[in-house]
Amino acid sequence: MFLDTLRRRNPAFILAAQALHQAGAIPANSYVLDLDAVTENARLLRTEGDRLGLKVFAMTKQVSHQSGFSRAVMAGGIDRAVAVDMACAMACHQAGLRVGHLGHLVQVPRFEAAMAAHDLAPDYWTVFSDDKATEAAAAAKAAGREQAILARVQTQGDTFYRGHEGGFSADAAVEAARRIDALPGAHFAGITTFPAQLYDHATRKVRHTPNLATLQRTADALRKAGYADLEINAPGTTSLVTLQALAEAGATQVEPGNGLHGTTPLHAVEDLPERPAVLYLSEVSHLHGGRAYCFGGGLYIDPVFPDYDVKALVGPEPTTDASALRSVEIPPPAAIDYYGMIDATGPTPPRTGDSVIFGFRGQAFVTRAHSVAIAGVSTGNPHVVSIENIFGQPEPWPQLKALS
Repeated sequence: MFLDTLRRRNPAFILAAQALHQAGAIPANSYVLDLDAVTENARLLRTEGDRLGLKVFAMTKQVSHQSGFSRAVMAGGIDRAVAVDMACAMACHQAGLRVGHLGHLVQVPRFEAAMAAHDLAPDYWTVFSDDKATEAAAAAKAAGREQAILARVQTQGDTFYRGHEGGFSADAAVEAARRIDALPGAHFAGITTFPAQLYDHATRKVRHTPNLATLQRTADALRKAGYADLEINAPGTTSLVTLQALAEAGATQVEPGNGLHGTTPLHAVEDLPERPAVLYLSEVSHLHGGRAYCFGGGLYIDPVFPDYDVKALVGPEPTTDASALRSVEIPPPAAIDYYGMIDATGPTPPRTGDSVIFGFRGQAFVTRAHSVAIAGVSTGNPHVVSIENIFGQPEPWPQLKALS
């Protein structure tokens, strides 16, 4: 669904990725990023966040913690990241993007707390339980610092993705805050949840979840108990057009991820201020039984929409023309995505080596795909900046050395 938006709003990016692939500069099975557009998007989000008094933390997991992406985000004025886990935190830290928020969605493992407190020194650290609060506080004390702690709160009726459950009872948040304040090395700073917003496919709008109301009620109780200066962290489906509503609901922290590269669900159905800045690139491997098989490895499509006819641009030369669009069958999530299967019917079937361009909402960090950063699309001088793995580490791609 995002391919149409890419073709209309950032065709130069598609043409650049195809040309670089055909020159041997980008490997198949790559998430490719337009750094110029990322910087532009980050600047929009940071400017609006500043206007509304919101702290803006960048999520990088969807694009494999790409170091070029992190630097592009910083060039746009966002200097802090939210880390989904410790691997994410380390990749952001190594790229120069400071860790603003750690521990949410994934709690910090016990024996990694010392590294988190000493090496990463996050601005905020979310905990789901007293045990995790104690670990965070002890690690911070040993590192000679005091850690600002966010408590995840929840109540019956809140929305969670399966496997994301956890947190303090909202009804007992005041007592939890006092226990956290009593820990040497920590102080209670505020509350969080996930998701605070979700896309509603029926109405084609972003709506608040019950969790946001839980945050508001909990914040009221905490303020009555004397906690006046609260941080309210409200992530989920964040883009520029949702920031005003979040600020009006009391949020003080927002965490754009897909918004930074124009792939929130709303971006697929509306032209929002952020431009699309990511695509998935493959190439045709072979033909069999009326289908062209393209290399997989990163064919994980985040299931925010019902099943639809997935299409790709397929051809030997750069093009965004509709005549190059072909339907593709993607292996189901239970299968390993060694290949995608492209419809090869018609008078001019695809050929081995053809470039294949997808536009979809990905989660690159759960795949085995490369991540490739390219700069210069906006100036007509596109070139590869870096080719990395899912941990934001350089890949030994020989063509990159040859072209540098």
